[in-house]
Amino acid sequence: MTMDRRSLIKALAALMGASGLPLATIANAAGIQPVSDTRSRTFNYAWLKGRARRLATEAYVSHRGDLPQSLKNLSWDDYQAIAFRQDQSLWRNEDTAFQIQLFHLGLYFQQPVKIHEVIDGKAAELAYRQDLFRYGGDQPLGDLPEDLGYAGFRVHYHNNIALDLAAFLGASYFRAVGSEMQYGLSARGLAIDTGMNRKEEFPRFSEFWLEKPTPGSQTLRVWALLDSPSTTGAYAFVLDPGRNMVMDVDVALYPRTELTRAGIAPLTSMYQVGENDDRMGYDWRPEIHDSDGLAIRNGSGEWLWRPLVNPANLRFNSFQDNNPVGFGLLQRDRNFDHYQDDGVFYDRRPSLWVEPRGDWGQGSVDLVEIPTVDETFDNIVAFWHPEEPLLLGQEYLYSYRLHWGEQAPLRPYELATVQATRTGLGGVVGKERTYFSWRFAVDFAGGALEMLSKDADVEPVISVSRGEVEITSARPLSAIDGYRAMFDLVPDDSVEPINIRLYLRLGEEALTETWLYQYTPPPVAERKFY
Repeated sequence: MTMDRRSLIKALAALMGASGLPLATIANAAGIQPVSDTRSRTFNYAWLKGRARRLATEAYVSHRGDLPQSLKNLSWDDYQAIAFRQDQSLWRNEDTAFQIQLFHLGLYFQQPVKIHEVIDGKAAELAYRQDLFRYGGDQPLGDLPEDLGYAGFRVHYHNNIALDLAAFLGASYFRAVGSEMQYGLSARGLAIDTGMNRKEEFPRFSEFWLEKPTPGSQTLRVWALLDSPSTTGAYAFVLDPGRNMVMDVDVALYPRTELTRAGIAPLTSMYQVGENDDRMGYDWRPEIHDSDGLAIRNGSGEWLWRPLVNPANLRFNSFQDNNPVGFGLLQRDRNFDHYQDDGVFYDRRPSLWVEPRGDWGQGSVDLVEIPTVDETFDNIVAFWHPEEPLLLGQEYLYSYRLHWGEQAPLRPYELATVQATRTGLGGVVGKERTYFSWRFAVDFAGGALEMLSKDADVEPVISVSRGEVEITSARPLSAIDGYRAMFDLVPDDSVEPINIRLYLRLGEEALTETWLYQYTPPPVAERKFY
């Protein structure tokens, strides 16, 4: 079975958001145990990097065909009927703050993942046992082999052991939650050829090593081996739960071939409809998205905010930079009334901020927006793209920190931020329209805006790549203790996207972050004046 982006993301969204099935006890269960007749071996990150480097000199081997036919043929419902028995969690009866549960192979997850436990610098592979899982499906599984392996794992924490804080499942995808305990967008180990006119490659974490935390430790160390036709890699994670889940990530990549479109620290999210884009707004809920914008603080210190859209055609935007301070896909709008979803609670979805560590050099933050007709497809991807290709036989090191939670740790406190973006037909109310224009209303709040006098001469600074700007204004908006900037854009006859920049200033002082937008005019024949 070929795994495409849509199938993979739908599976991840459902499984990693599932709450698990009812428990059942098992007699004489020994819990998760190491593989029999296997000696533990010394393990550390240097050893893992050495292994990844050696593996890069060998041809890539896919293990997709290794799965028993009974697991390949599972229906969606039958696969969801396989649940790990929570009373068999790794470290359940140990003096640690963490427990681990495992995902079963099957359906979309067809390449076995080896999972190892690390104790005192020694690693031992965890054996697969069928009786660690409860199965309530209709399709018979039969007796599965003892060396089957797993699909991934999820992390539970002592403050609420029933809910999971993080999960690693599928390709190199992983998710985490902050204090809201709500899954949303995902991160990945690496993106290759995302949004290009060639098939995207999905590197996978083929092995994990989980270090048993010492008593009193509030962090969890995880290592992963990345493998794909184009590269190998060694990853080291440190998970630190809190109001924000903080993950320190160290990456070593060893390309098997030249990588011209590698995405470092890739983030994957969903945007179907929002206040600035209702192209797919057929649902009763007014907004449906995991993230509403891309935030960037570039190397020169400028704060950028790019609202997300669900485009009619694939969009690829590249924001050039040198040593970025940070970037992330954020869910700024946290008002339940704007979503009206009491099932999956989009107002609680975490934001994810990437904090680069060390010198990342020249490159770009790239944003890919893919058309979608429903909320089960993660259609938004953002990542750092190095300017120079990653070359065969070289080592590339990256370090960064991921912050999952309601608020990004780094925010433009001195500057007002975008609170909402709305668009609609331009023109003057009550006056007949004789030409087509498109209206933009952008709300800013925070920073010094609420301290300004009512007669402050606040000016919107607007630039566009094409077309004419008219009917500009910036006026106080007491409902948010901020300002609303408005303007109309009169496009030319082209249907190519128009890039727009906007910020507010007082004299020569910038008061707000910079709002970026890309507007695609409709064909001339479809520009209705109403």
